[in-house]
Amino acid sequence: MSEILVLYYSLNGATESLAREICRGVDGVADMASRLRTVPLVSAVTEASTDNVPDSGPPFATAQDLTECAGLVMGSPTRFGNMDASLKYFIDSTVGEWMSAAAVGKPFGLFTSTSSLHGGQESTLLSMALPLLHHGMLYVGIPWTEPEMSTTTTGGTPYGASHVSWGRNPDVLSDDEKALARALGTRVAEIAKKLL
Repeated sequence: MSEILVLYYSLNGATESLAREICRGVDGVADMASRLRTVPLVSAVTEASTDNVPDSGPPFATAQDLTECAGLVMGSPTRFGNMDASLKYFIDSTVGEWMSAAAVGKPFGLFTSTSSLHGGQESTLLSMALPLLHHGMLYVGIPWTEPEMSTTTTGGTPYGASHVSWGRNPDVLSDDEKALARALGTRVAEIAKKLL
């Protein structure tokens, strides 16, 4: 069984909800399984992450997860059109994996959430792609052949799965958002399987 790392940071639950739908898509592909991981909050006081390991939920990611998995789907809430500092802090710690080419040739997909429709989703997705492209990974988006791409009035872009909370019930995804998140997980898992 090969695994796809589903790595995210979530403050209010929306990005985590997308991550769990992506896992469903990955887990629906024969001989593939999701490995759900999160990252710790970066302290606002110092340049370090908090040491508090959550009592529940997925464990914190390590760079070894990136090495061991056949692909990656990474997500973050949007912060002024960019990924959250906590996820960026983790990605910045993977220089050793970059130097050893641990992720070269592996597929990756992306996801994000915002509270408003024009909250910077696409720029966030593209900014998250940059370090992964430097790792030598292969970008997997969501094609227009997914029916929900043509009907969604909430989240979903060709650059990756997304969610718009409209400032209420942040972790409640629309049916289209769920379908597109699952489709992204399925696509990354299927492509990773072909590349193995």
